Amino acid sequence: MSELEITEEGELLENYTLHPFIKALGVFFSWLFHPLLLIVWVSWYLLYVNDLIFLGMDSFDRLKVFLRILSTSVFLPLITVLLLKGLGFIKSIQLRTQKERIIPYVACITFFFWSYYVSKQLDDPGELRAFLLTLFITASAALIINNYMKISMHALGAGSLFCFFMLLLFHGRIEESLPLLAVVFVSGIICSSRLIASDHYPFEVGFGFVMGFLIQLVCWFIAT
Repeated sequence: MSELEITEEGELLENYTLHPFIKALGVFFSWLFHPLLLIVWVSWYLLYVNDLIFLGMDSFDRLKVFLRILSTSVFLPLITVLLLKGLGFIKSIQLRTQKERIIPYVACITFFFWSYYVSKQLDDPGELRAFLLTLFITASAALIINNYMKISMHALGAGSLFCFFMLLLFHGRIEESLPLLAVVFVSGIICSSRLIASDHYPFEVGFGFVMGFLIQLVCWFIAT
């Protein structure tokens, strides 16, 4: 069963009615693997699960790195979006339209650059610097692409996540392939969830995934 919806651009969009449980799963996984939460999961993995990247660093220093990343790359962007919603500049924290995404993109570009710059000055491991540089470049690319289409931010994150763990494995920074297999599964869930729980076209999701993958690949060789 399908229904027609008119977008803000005056185009007809055909939506297929999904079972409420499937729709709820899509929404759940969209929030669980939100781009900002992906930063949390990856940072946690690098600092507390991977035994090779921060080898020799004590628990207190690891906590300082973790809190530094969370404050500049997660907390400040989140507060910005909530303030924009409270002040009426955006209608939804889900940033459903291209217009609503402009200011949050600019804010994220600023915060992500600062996070990468501090990481570089403190001489963090190259793998972490590559990840943080990807955040900055991805947000910058998303702002430009946003002028032409509503690219999926989740898919951008999924593409960079997949490439990042593939590079970790190929460069001997992961001792086994299980984390990469888990990331492949998570990436599939993220992209599927965006098609289920949002009004993205398949091209917007697919293009976002490829862009995220390529940006991470370039940033890896710049930062490591």
